[in-house]
Amino acid sequence: MLNEREKILLKTLVERYIHEGQPVGSRSLARFSGLDLSPATIRNVMTDLEEMGYVSSPHTSAGRMPTTLGYRFFVDALLVVKSLDNEQITLLENQLHPNNPARLMNVTSRLLSDLTQFVGVVVTPKRMGGAVFRHIEFVALTEKRILLILVTPEGDVQNRIILTETVYSQSDLIEAGNFLNQHYAGCTLEEIRSGLQHELTQLRRDMTGLMNAAIEMGNDALQESSEAVVIAGEHRLFDVRDLSENLSSLKSLFELFERKSRLLQLMELSRQAHGVKIFIGGESDETMLEEISVVTAPYEMEGKIVGTVGVIGPRRMAYERIIPIVDITARLLSSNLS
Repeated sequence: MLNEREKILLKTLVERYIHEGQPVGSRSLARFSGLDLSPATIRNVMTDLEEMGYVSSPHTSAGRMPTTLGYRFFVDALLVVKSLDNEQITLLENQLHPNNPARLMNVTSRLLSDLTQFVGVVVTPKRMGGAVFRHIEFVALTEKRILLILVTPEGDVQNRIILTETVYSQSDLIEAGNFLNQHYAGCTLEEIRSGLQHELTQLRRDMTGLMNAAIEMGNDALQESSEAVVIAGEHRLFDVRDLSENLSSLKSLFELFERKSRLLQLMELSRQAHGVKIFIGGESDETMLEEISVVTAPYEMEGKIVGTVGVIGPRRMAYERIIPIVDITARLLSSNLS
């Protein structure tokens, strides 16, 4: 536990380091902390904080800089989050329209990047394994080629061609589509498969092949459009001095972007808690990068968490500004999708 004086000096040190990007000395701490302390007293406090692991010193005579533990204590106990200005909120509200879900996710990641000047990330709704449809339709293209149209609850449209040995009239196809929409809209394709074994007697026997083909094609279509990561603004990291000066770290970070499965695992952790979650430095085994932080928040559809949004940047980011951007973006996305 830190006493009040230690908290104030640590808060001041983190804020100055985020602002300046240089180790913070006792003179700067005396000036900005508002405490009436001698330089010797401040140095003693810094020594104590260093022994506790909250700050480190690159050189004996240099000032101090926060460690991952120091950033964590700052974010958890000392940070004062700023409210977004009306202009930023209006921008988000005007841009996040739900009329095109695929485009909505791309716009969201780009807005997060533009507003923070870091990398914007959106994990799209997960549909694998529990894929459901809102509407299904069959359209005859030729005698034995049928277009299967699937619409997901998010409004995403998937099309597939079904090749059949049986010739179906358009009225047959309308009957099949109406039957599935009436009895199975909102169900998973596995639930449809199970139910059809008992209910196909209500349709003509020669519909069996069409229904089974639709389920197989639908599964393939929805799995191809399953959970994905949409990333925007990777190039902005080249403008971040803390990262651009370390090419090895920058290379590792871009490898993380390319291996999206690991990034998905990291973003998945934020689904376990409501609200904003922050990963600082090497706190998460999924990043293994001491130089970066990830700020995430889950978004919902009809009260159920379906994805996450986030910002990836350096540990030395203005958390008080980034956190509300991520939080409000997730809330607006939830509102629009619902």
